[in-house]
Amino acid sequence: MLLPTWDGGCLTDVPGIAVGHHQRNGRGWRTGTTVIVVPAGTVAGVDVRGGGPGTRETDLLDPHATIDTIHAVCLTGGSAYGLAAADGVMRELERRGVGFPVGPEAGHVVPLVPAAVIFDLGRGGGFGNRPDESFGERACRAARPRPSANGAVGAGTGARARGLQGGLGTASMTLDDGSVVAALAVVNAAGSVIDPSSGLPWMPGDDRLRRPTSSDRAALNAVLDAAVPPLNTTIGVVATTARLTKAECGKFAAVAHDGLARAVRPVHSLFDGDTIFGLATGRDLLPEAGDTADERRRRTVRLNSILAAGADCFARACTNAVVRATAVGGDPAYRDLSPSAFHHGVGGR
Repeated sequence: MLLPTWDGGCLTDVPGIAVGHHQRNGRGWRTGTTVIVVPAGTVAGVDVRGGGPGTRETDLLDPHATIDTIHAVCLTGGSAYGLAAADGVMRELERRGVGFPVGPEAGHVVPLVPAAVIFDLGRGGGFGNRPDESFGERACRAARPRPSANGAVGAGTGARARGLQGGLGTASMTLDDGSVVAALAVVNAAGSVIDPSSGLPWMPGDDRLRRPTSSDRAALNAVLDAAVPPLNTTIGVVATTARLTKAECGKFAAVAHDGLARAVRPVHSLFDGDTIFGLATGRDLLPEAGDTADERRRRTVRLNSILAAGADCFARACTNAVVRATAVGGDPAYRDLSPSAFHHGVGGR
C-alpha cells in the first residue's frame, strides 16, 4: 500500500494544471466561474450523481466515446444559465489555437470543455445576474499554475452550505512513488460540512481547529437548524499525475464521491447535481497489467491507492471550502459564528 504525504496543497500541485477565477459580488451580484486549464494529453472521466445535475459535454467523457482528452473544465454558478460560461472558455482557447483539430489550418480547432454548474440564482439580489461567456473567458485568461485561494472565490462566490457561506476548496497529497493527487471542490450543499454535536467539520481539513465554545456552538446550530435546504450541488475535480485510461478516470471521479459523502451529510439527493470530473495528466506510468496475476495485482494496488487518495483529497477540499470561507453577503461564515475554533488556546465543553 502506498503511504501518502499530506501537503495541504492545491489542484495546481499537479504540474501543468492552471486554475483561474472570475467573480462579481455586490450591486445585485454574487456569483462566479472557475476554470481549470489542463496540459495537452490530459485524459478525463466524470461521475454525475443526484437527481438534478447541470452539465455540458459529459457524454464526451463516456468510455465508449471516441475522444479521450480534454482542454479545460469549467465550474460555474448560474444554474443552467451559467453553462454559457463554457462558451467563453472555448473562445479564449480557440484564440490560443488550443483544441481538437478539425480542419487543414492550425486555427481550425474545437476546444473540448466539459462543464458543471451550481445553483446560486438570485443570491446577490438580482435573479438575472449570472455568469455568461465573459465570465468563462476572464477566468480562463486568469488561469495560472499557482495555488488557488480557498473560500468564496470563483464558482464558490455564491455558494451556500446548510445556511453557511459555502465556497471553493482545494487539497493535495503525494504518494510515496512520487505520484501527485489533488482535488478542487465547490461546495453548495443542502447537507452540512459541520457536525452539530461538536461544532467541528465531519472530516478534518487542513486547518487546526479546536472544539468551539458552547456559546459558539449554540450560534452555529441556530443557523444550521434554521437553514432552508436550497437547490444545491457540490461539483469539482480530482486530478493526478498518473497515467490512467478514460475508464479509470471515470472510476477516479466515482470514488471521489465517497470523499464528498464523508465531508458533506447528506449528499446525492433528488435535488442535488453533484458532479466530479477525474483528470489524469499521464506523467507517471503505472505498471502494465500484463498476463500474470502478480503483474495485474501490482497495477491494481497502485490504481487503488490513487483512487483512495482522490477520495481523501476531495473530502479535505470540501471542508476547506467552508472553513476557510469569508462571508460575502447573505450567509454567515463558519469562522464568524465559531471564532473559538480558530483560537488554539481556547477550547469548549
